[in-house]
Amino acid sequence: MIYSLLRPALFLLDPERAHTLSLAALKLLPGGGGPAEGPLATEVAGLRFPNPLGMAAGYDKDGEVPDALLALGFGFAEVGSITPLPQEGNPRPRLFRLLEDQAVINRMGFNNHGAEAAVERLSARLGRPGVVGINIGANKDSPDRIADYATMARLMASLASYLAVNISSPNTPGLRALQDEGALTELLDAVMEARGSSGPPVFLKVAPDLESADVEAIARIAIDKKLGALIVSNTTISRPPLKSRHALEAGGLSGAPLRELALERLRQFRRATGGAMPLIGVGGIATAEHAWQRIRAGASLVQLYSAMAYEGPGIAREIVRGLERLMQRDGFGSIAEAVGSE
Repeated sequence: MIYSLLRPALFLLDPERAHTLSLAALKLLPGGGGPAEGPLATEVAGLRFPNPLGMAAGYDKDGEVPDALLALGFGFAEVGSITPLPQEGNPRPRLFRLLEDQAVINRMGFNNHGAEAAVERLSARLGRPGVVGINIGANKDSPDRIADYATMARLMASLASYLAVNISSPNTPGLRALQDEGALTELLDAVMEARGSSGPPVFLKVAPDLESADVEAIARIAIDKKLGALIVSNTTISRPPLKSRHALEAGGLSGAPLRELALERLRQFRRATGGAMPLIGVGGIATAEHAWQRIRAGASLVQLYSAMAYEGPGIAREIVRGLERLMQRDGFGSIAEAVGSE
C-alpha cells in the first residue's frame, strides 16, 4: 500500500538512481534473519530453503543487503555478479523502465566493486542464518575469462551457500560464447577445481536465447559435472512486440515480456535433463500464479527481480502466501511433490 503511493514519485527518478535509493532503504531495515520454515520448505542441492522464492542476481550486485532481502520474506538471496577486479560497467544511461510493458532493459555490464570489497563485506555475515548464493562473473577486459571464474570460485567458496556461474549476461561482449560445449566443459572443470572438494554446490545460469541443440548439450554437461542446479534463465536479447519508447534500447530485456520465453526454455531443460537436475525458474515472475506455473513446469526454486521494481518490497511475502494457497488448492503436500507435475 505504502509502495503504491510512493511509486509515482520513484518513477520520476532515473532508474539507476531509484535502485541505489532502494538499496539504501534496505540497509535501514533491522536484522532478525529470514523467514521461518513453513509448508513451502524444500531442499535443493543439499541446501534447505524455507520457501522456494529467491531474489535473483543483479539487484544486490555487491552483497550489501542479503540479510535485508531475507528479512523481506525471500527464501534465499543471490548477490552479484561479482568480478575479480572492480569495474564501472557500461556508460550511462544503461537501465530503462518500460512502464507500458511492465519490463526493464539493462546493459549494466557487470558493474561492481570487485572481489576484495565483496569478500570483506560477506565475511562479516558468516555464521548468520539464511541461504545466500554468490553469482560470479569475469571482467570485461580480462585476457582469460575462465581464469577469472576460477579465481572467483576460490575466493567466494567459503562465503557462499552456493556459487552461480553467470555466462549468460548479454552485456559483456563474447561472454555467452562460454555456453558452447567445449568452452563450458573447460570452464566448469576450472570452477570445480578452484572451489575444492568441500566447497558449496555450483549452479549454472543460462540464457533464454538458446537453440534446442544448445539446451541438450548444456543439460548433458550439467549432469556430467554434477552441478547443483541450472538457473533458467537470464535476460533476453530478443524483442517481442513492445509498446515503450525504450523498446529498441540495447541490452537484456526482463520482466513480463520474458515470461513465456523463460517458461518454454525451462520446459525444454526439464525434458533435456529428465528431471535429473534441479532447475531454478527465472524471468517474468510477478505473481504467485506465475511462480506456481514455473514450479509445475519443473522448477524446484524460482527467482524474481524486475517485478519488485513495479510491485514493491512486499512482493515476496505476497507470493509466498499465494504459493501456500495454490499448493493446498491443488492437493500437494510439499513443493517437491509439485515440481514438474504439469
